[in-house]
Amino acid sequence: MTFTRGRLIALRIAFLFTLLFLAFPCQFRCAAQTVSPTPTTAQSTNQSNSQSNTPAYTLPPGKQAKAIALGRIRNILGIVGTLWDLVLLWLLLATRAAAGLEASTQRLARRKWLQGVIYFAAFLIILTLADLPLDLYAHHVSLSYAISVEPWGPWLIDIAKSLGFTLLVGVPVLLLFNWIVRHWPRRYWLVCWLAAVPLIVLSTFLEPLAEPIFNQYEPLAKTHAALVVDLEKVVARTGTNIPPDRMFLMKASEKSNGINAYVSGIGATRRIVVWDTTADRIPNDEIMMVFAHESGHYVLNHIPKGIAISAVVFLIVFWLCARFAARLVRKCGPGWQVESLSTRTGFVALLFVASIANFLLQPAGNAVSRHYEHQADVFGQEAIHGLVPDPQKTAVASFNDLGKAWLDDPNPNPYIEFWLSSHPSMQSRATFAAHYNPWATGGHGEFFGK
Repeated sequence: MTFTRGRLIALRIAFLFTLLFLAFPCQFRCAAQTVSPTPTTAQSTNQSNSQSNTPAYTLPPGKQAKAIALGRIRNILGIVGTLWDLVLLWLLLATRAAAGLEASTQRLARRKWLQGVIYFAAFLIILTLADLPLDLYAHHVSLSYAISVEPWGPWLIDIAKSLGFTLLVGVPVLLLFNWIVRHWPRRYWLVCWLAAVPLIVLSTFLEPLAEPIFNQYEPLAKTHAALVVDLEKVVARTGTNIPPDRMFLMKASEKSNGINAYVSGIGATRRIVVWDTTADRIPNDEIMMVFAHESGHYVLNHIPKGIAISAVVFLIVFWLCARFAARLVRKCGPGWQVESLSTRTGFVALLFVASIANFLLQPAGNAVSRHYEHQADVFGQEAIHGLVPDPQKTAVASFNDLGKAWLDDPNPNPYIEFWLSSHPSMQSRATFAAHYNPWATGGHGEFFGK
């Protein structure tokens, strides 16, 4: 969980036509916001009434005030950023800037493929620059609240790297989809659907290869051999099959005071990443819980399930977007100077419609994500049962440490969470962990039978 909107700008814009996939995110991290299911009566049996009434996630008074204020700023930036992306695409069309850009590229180059490269490179640069004011403000706030420690110079270098990566990956992807629209004018939505899902899988596979562009990594065993031994216990318990040579330490302390640990990649690229802030600031048993949570996403097949759900939704929504975009161009095309969807300006109109669909699907996608996150929390707490002295205490402590590091609001607005949050709130996660103890009554876990 990071604060700046630019964190995933490269991957997000690179697959701009597959914005709908963001409604069912497959990248899971252990920091959070929103509501998880309430513990059942059986799960709460061994808790006293006084414990039940005591918040499991708490912050010191000074930090709590900051967390509430920061939560409001995050919510405002989340809403404004989402709406601004829609407004920006509409402005490019309504002001005929997109059409003017296409005319300019036709004058600059004769070859159509070169025209496309220039057009989409300029398009992505415009999107990045238009988002920059919000990114600048977000980083300013993050520095003010001591979430980020990255100076402005290195931060701007990261923005430049992100833009370069966006152009390197995004331009070919947008050229591909634009080519599909031109060559299959009636069934392009179906061909785009056939191309989108493999690209999603490929992006997940290649993510670990792109991460070193923005951060420094080294073998975890180099400086934290004891932690590697503890994580190997979780690997053996969960069957994730990640050897020590695929466990890495990320030097996050150069940029952030946040803590995190995650699993990225699939197949041959799958690896464990632990931030140095995490390895140096919280006990190993809490890191085991965080890693066990991440392992749950893989063991429970959340990534393939998310891709499968996305594939079904894509097929329907791509078709609906194609029909709506065709009507939009018939109605607004003359004013926007858009002759057809097969032109590059027409393709921007398609992206505008896809962005609207992504915005409307966001609550449903986040609901699915919150369900998966809750399952991973349960899996993680069960996985460390028998590996740490008190899995309940360890899980609650890990959520508290995560919340304190990121200044998570203890009582977030449920309506905003419903729309924006891909994770349950830290309060609900910690409360569930404090009450979840099926072993106390001779039972067993949901995912581990013993």
